[in-house]
Amino acid sequence: MTARLADIAAQAGVSEATVSRVLNEKPGVAAATRASVLAALDVLGYERPLRLRQRSAGLVGLITPELENPIFPALAQVIGQALTRQGYTPVLATQTAGGPTEDELTEMLLDRGVAGLIVVSGLHADTTADPRRYARLRARGLPLVLVDGYAPAVRAPFISPDDRAAMELAITHLAALGHRRIGLALGPRRFVPVQRKIEGFQRGMRQRLGLAAEECAELIEHSLYTLEGGRAAGGALLDRGVTAVVCASDMMALGTVRAARERGLRVPQEVSVVGFDDSPLIAFTDPPLTTVRKPVRAMGQAAVRALLEEIGGAHPTQPPDTADTPLHSEFVFLPELVVRGSTAPAPPGTHAPAEPLR
Repeated sequence: MTARLADIAAQAGVSEATVSRVLNEKPGVAAATRASVLAALDVLGYERPLRLRQRSAGLVGLITPELENPIFPALAQVIGQALTRQGYTPVLATQTAGGPTEDELTEMLLDRGVAGLIVVSGLHADTTADPRRYARLRARGLPLVLVDGYAPAVRAPFISPDDRAAMELAITHLAALGHRRIGLALGPRRFVPVQRKIEGFQRGMRQRLGLAAEECAELIEHSLYTLEGGRAAGGALLDRGVTAVVCASDMMALGTVRAARERGLRVPQEVSVVGFDDSPLIAFTDPPLTTVRKPVRAMGQAAVRALLEEIGGAHPTQPPDTADTPLHSEFVFLPELVVRGSTAPAPPGTHAPAEPLR
């Protein structure tokens, strides 16, 4: 494809004369400007001039879910910055409703000649999806790192938060405030992070309040990871008499706050709400949201380090049917409870026992 100077200049935010100087290897162009022009070539799908290819940074594909949930742009920013520091150019591909599928986005990135791929909350997190798609990518020699989710049959590095520990942190906090009927609002059951959060919730409720797993069943509600999903799931739990709701995302938590107010309940005086992620600006909601902070920076940097090891051949690709090939490890990062204004002692008459049951 013949490069148009005007298109490249507009993408890079420079003049056509500057683009021409870079493409013809003329002096007098700052290194950062030169890198921007070369990155613009990659993003627009133009081939770099042969003399510039060997010294140019490689492309790395990054596939994320929709960016309406602010935790995904935050993670993409960390990954992008870490890649740029290592001389790579990130190419972001975002899944949207009705848009290209993960497999289609992957093929588009492969057509761009990416040196590796990082997938965030992709089909590897869906227990009903076929994991062989990743085996086929590995067989093609594509370095691959998967974030938020785990598929034991896939030979690739995984980067995850400790979802079980996150729920235990939330339950410990709420139980200490005297709450006994604590609800859990989360996404569809088929996803690995959801299943792990349920396990952590059940363990926390058993250890802190003496409730068996079957007793927790009516305290768990599935919906979507959106404001409306939180409003629906949180509202259903409030109608069952819970005094606190732990949510699997900050967006769901904000929806639960809305559901409480629609029922004339004050947060946190009558209902406590805990989120998950610690998304940007969540400290400035009304009330400021207590949440379990997802270790986004550590996870993003680890994903890049793992991918660079893959690209460097630290973990050579093996045929997918090699039985004695060791599976890659899952790197799990501990979350942190951030207490703000959306949690408070349980309303009078609903307090849990003073001493947690074991």
